[in-house]
Amino acid sequence: MNRANLIRNSFCLIWFTFATFNLGVAQSTGQFDLLKDDIQSKIPPLSVLIDSALAYDPYVAFRNKQILINSCKLYSDRKQWMRDIGFQADVRYGTFDNFSTNTAEGQTPSNFSTARTETKYGLGAYIKFPLFDIINYKNQINLAKTEIKQAQDMFQLQSAELRQKVIKQYNDLVLKQKILQIKAKYLETSKINMLMTEKEFINGVISVSEYTRLSSITSQSEENFESAKMDFKTAYMILEEIVGFKLNVTFDIP
Repeated sequence: MNRANLIRNSFCLIWFTFATFNLGVAQSTGQFDLLKDDIQSKIPPLSVLIDSALAYDPYVAFRNKQILINSCKLYSDRKQWMRDIGFQADVRYGTFDNFSTNTAEGQTPSNFSTARTETKYGLGAYIKFPLFDIINYKNQINLAKTEIKQAQDMFQLQSAELRQKVIKQYNDLVLKQKILQIKAKYLETSKINMLMTEKEFINGVISVSEYTRLSSITSQSEENFESAKMDFKTAYMILEEIVGFKLNVTFDIP
């Protein structure tokens, strides 16, 4: 738990510094142009994103809590012997029958019974030696230690998988932007070619079939560009979901 809080506090400090820097850049350079600028200059560094994801991810938090639970279990197992040593006290209140026998010399012994309402107290100590607990103590401690080690390994495994996930998503976002930029340039070229094609078609330079073919290419370019836009937005939103906070990048895709 302390480790998660430390990561979260460090992340907040780094992100505040980075956000302040970005604010100064935005004021001096204007609107972020997704088709020209680099998304890596706008979002936090990869190391900050990884630390945030580790502090935010519920599976990592679950593994961390499991370590704490197993550590408490080990502590309890080491103190288990104390259950066999202790003190016991009791208080009883009620009506009690007291019996006595008269054994005076020269007389026939006779029994007397009296009833009295009173409070009785009892105090004592006890020590038990359960054979199974004594023989199994070392094995039980080793089992608890192994469970802690297992929980630590699972925590490290979960953390490593999450780091890989953030790295892949970060690189996927960068790749999606580059593909989007390529598609945008190709679409721009296709539109220019289409304008020339329309003039040539009107002037009778090209046939209807050629005009149809070039028009289809332009339409396909527009479709590919729209698909690239959606892929970028999806990658951006997934990264936000993984790291647990909004990246707050303001961009407008035409």
